[in-house]
Amino acid sequence: MTVRVRFAPSPTGMFHVGGARSALQNWIYAQQHEGVFVLRIEDTDAARNRPEWTEGIIAALDWIGIERGAYEGPYYQSSYAADHTAAATRLYGEGKAYYCGCKRDDVIARTGNQHSGYDGFCRDKNLGPGDGRALRFRTPDEGETVVEDLVRGKPTFENKLIEDFVIARGDGSPLFLLANVVDDMTMGITHVFRAEEHLPNTPKQQLLWEALGHTPPVWGHVPVIVNEKRQKLSKRRDKVALESYRDEGYLAAAMRNYLMLLGWAPSGDREIVPWSVIEDEYRIDEVNHAPAFFDVKKLRAFNGDYIRALAPDEFAACCAPWLQGTDTIPAPPWSPDAFDLQVFTAVAPLAQTRIAVLSEIVEYVDFLFLDEPVRDEASWAKAMKGPAAEILDATADAFEALEDWSAEPLKAVLEDVGLARELKLGKTQAPVRVAVTGRSVGLPLFESIEVLGREKTLRRLRAARAAL
Repeated sequence: MTVRVRFAPSPTGMFHVGGARSALQNWIYAQQHEGVFVLRIEDTDAARNRPEWTEGIIAALDWIGIERGAYEGPYYQSSYAADHTAAATRLYGEGKAYYCGCKRDDVIARTGNQHSGYDGFCRDKNLGPGDGRALRFRTPDEGETVVEDLVRGKPTFENKLIEDFVIARGDGSPLFLLANVVDDMTMGITHVFRAEEHLPNTPKQQLLWEALGHTPPVWGHVPVIVNEKRQKLSKRRDKVALESYRDEGYLAAAMRNYLMLLGWAPSGDREIVPWSVIEDEYRIDEVNHAPAFFDVKKLRAFNGDYIRALAPDEFAACCAPWLQGTDTIPAPPWSPDAFDLQVFTAVAPLAQTRIAVLSEIVEYVDFLFLDEPVRDEASWAKAMKGPAAEILDATADAFEALEDWSAEPLKAVLEDVGLARELKLGKTQAPVRVAVTGRSVGLPLFESIEVLGREKTLRRLRAARAAL
């Protein structure tokens, strides 16, 4: 049997990090078993679907390493509407489904409980199709449905506790439960791995598989992803869009690695491992049952480690979108002709050890490519007081006379300026750093001044002194 897994997102918004994890889990399983990964776009919600969301899904999969051309699809659920309707008609014709004219308020009035399921009122009325009549699946009265789940073992559901659920609306359109099952059958899906929030629907879907004469797939329901308050990640409350992390400057390799650690761990006392190790060691049946905490701080630290591991040319290439701007990444504050690749290359190794996300590169190097640095007012207020004016005057004069314009002599000059005023280097360099770079935190000061050059440095020192 050829293993066939599927990833079936709905194009109704940005690509959720939980969806990315599910996609990777399915992808790895297919790779491990020389199987097929199927991408199916569940686009039947016409009111919310947009073509750009579909392209966003495909582009996001590309970014995390599931590249177009390496999988089957994308297929579109809307293309199989006739199959869904045919399945509903067949179930009705075989007596496995029946029409029901009950409204929700009717059920509540009869049962006295707004939380109870359907009470089977129309089950034996032999109603035919009609305006406003939904089609319900006739759940078996006895027995139990056992779900073979690689993560959770064998969850067992008593059939008498499963209500006769709706499979087609009053207008005849099939519901997700039925459409999903029919599509999986049509595409020969053998394994379904998804979040545990879908587990309550699984016995219903399994009953549909069996009623339509097919063997259900092997299931695997992985724990949901939660925030620091242990609440399920929400698009309305949490930062969940994969595209947002991409455009902020997280590396795909770091994101892949981190997502796969949500509920699973590689061998040994390690977390940052090559993708080849994850592909070799990951086992769906080893995934933890507990909810997985999406720790943004930890992800950020992960990303910083991945950035520092890049070769210099790789780092420069990764920074390029933020140094130039793209369709989704804003252009930097300097004009295109002001950027100097040679200057950036000189400071790139200094920045590489300091940034955690690639978008931070702009604030670290913008002072090199702007006529005047972007002034951080809080840094200015803190640094430009006390002896600041005297330090700026003395430093500008000493720098102007310096013959060897390199980091060590520049540092020695500023140390002398401080010693003459009984100040430590940290206190002496504070106003100089803010005058030159605009901020109190950044790249090593003297290497920055060396690259910036004598003319710009002196002009900024004197402009800052005049501003005081």
